[in-house]
Amino acid sequence: MTSIVIIVFVIGYLAVAFEQALKLNKAAAALITGVLCWTLYIFSGVEKEHAVEGLLHHLGEISSILFFLLGAMTIVELIDNHDGFTIIANNIKTRNKVKLLWIISLITFFLSAILDNLTTAIVMTSLASRMLKNKNDRLWFAGLIVIAANAGGVFSPIGDVTTTMLWIGGQITATNIIIELFLPSIFVCLIPLLIVSPKFRKQSFDFNETKELKVVKKEGIIILIMGIILLLFVPIFKMLTHLPPFMGILLSLGILWVVQAILHFNKEQENKYKLTVSHALEKIDTPSILFFLGILLSVSAIQSFGLLKQIAVSLDNLLGNIYLKGTVLGLISSIVDNVPLVAALQGMYDLNTYPTDHHFWEFIALTTGTGGSAIIIGSAAGVAVMGIEKIDFMWYLKKISWIAIAGFITGILVFIAQALIF
Repeated sequence: MTSIVIIVFVIGYLAVAFEQALKLNKAAAALITGVLCWTLYIFSGVEKEHAVEGLLHHLGEISSILFFLLGAMTIVELIDNHDGFTIIANNIKTRNKVKLLWIISLITFFLSAILDNLTTAIVMTSLASRMLKNKNDRLWFAGLIVIAANAGGVFSPIGDVTTTMLWIGGQITATNIIIELFLPSIFVCLIPLLIVSPKFRKQSFDFNETKELKVVKKEGIIILIMGIILLLFVPIFKMLTHLPPFMGILLSLGILWVVQAILHFNKEQENKYKLTVSHALEKIDTPSILFFLGILLSVSAIQSFGLLKQIAVSLDNLLGNIYLKGTVLGLISSIVDNVPLVAALQGMYDLNTYPTDHHFWEFIALTTGTGGSAIIIGSAAGVAVMGIEKIDFMWYLKKISWIAIAGFITGILVFIAQALIF
């Protein structure tokens, strides 16, 4: 049965990879794969009640990610409906593509550490799409945003879900992870920037949209500022309450919903509907959310079979060196979700083997967080950006993957050099 589930997962993965050639939405392939993997698990000889309990347990974790994604995307759409990104774009004076690439990438990097890489990737991709007219340019910018968002998220305890897992699990401390991973993380971002910049040398751009705002500028500024404040509030809410991040994003969405309702209270229904949260929800890319659901269901089924832990044990026997092991695991995280991979490692190694703030945990945070950039569906940020810009899987693999891997390897070398020096 184990062999069959691997075959089903690989076939489903290939269906996602060749979405354009098959003319089949990736969400369909992911959902079918997810359900089939769990069906095979049910018939693998385990107790039915145990299997269903496992499914519901994983579904709780998956749902928290999906609701977070839904809330974040809705807030971004609401800001967009109020011309928030046009307001920001109008205040970026440069018309040089190289300068714009650096501005957007560095903002993405630092904002990911404050918010999280998923939300930041959504916001910055939406901003870039409002500024760039050429589709190919937007794809390149989106690729760099994925890399920068994942790089910025790993050095912060609240920037990436796997770093947060290690922080909550006691494997790392907040202060130490920032100190140890900041320099390697920024190199993961800078190297791809240096590689891509020559492509846009001496090129300028015009806005994708006119500078005229569709709404009153004051209203747009209010929603923009409130949206950013409420997104910043999410990690603070998590730290204060210890509730999952999706609770904070839902609270923020609810508050912004009230603000929007008050702001447009006296307007006629016909004029204000396009500015409402209801309209923003209609514009959400639902197939991408369903795709994410299918992928996470598939991976959780593989985890239930015990395959991820078997892989970790095999790697431990094959690659005793923590740097070799961490590098391979980082690349594996671009194929399977890094969340169950890190969860398997937490279960495999206790704090007696690798104590708190050991280099192994810091290195795992770096590699599993940034390794996902190698493939567009290797991270939550990549999946979200893929949905927003309709990025073709094979295009990303040919154009961006090797650039992401160059940054990934450089970050590893910087981490090792830093460890040897200090």
